Amino acid sequence: MPIIHVNPETLKDRVQQVIDRIRPAVQADGGDIELVDVVGDTVTIRFHGACHGCPSSTMTLQHGIKRNICDNVPEVKHVVAVA
Repeated sequence: MPIIHVNPETLKDRVQQVIDRIRPAVQADGGDIELVDVVGDTVTIRFHGACHGCPSSTMTLQHGIKRNICDNVPEVKHVVAVA
């Protein structure tokens, strides 16, 4: 009987690991990010602190957070921020 190796990490766990690596840079600017949920190929995050309502948060989301998550977790195609 063949041995089947099961990866214990869920998609949400893998996304959280990426966010945990990004978080110090966001916190250095007075903000923070929270993983809200992962549904299908879409990740939902929430900005906190200085990031909440910041005009640059859209750029941070698209060029920093989304790029990092999609590069490291290829199953993810969309990253959206909620209030």
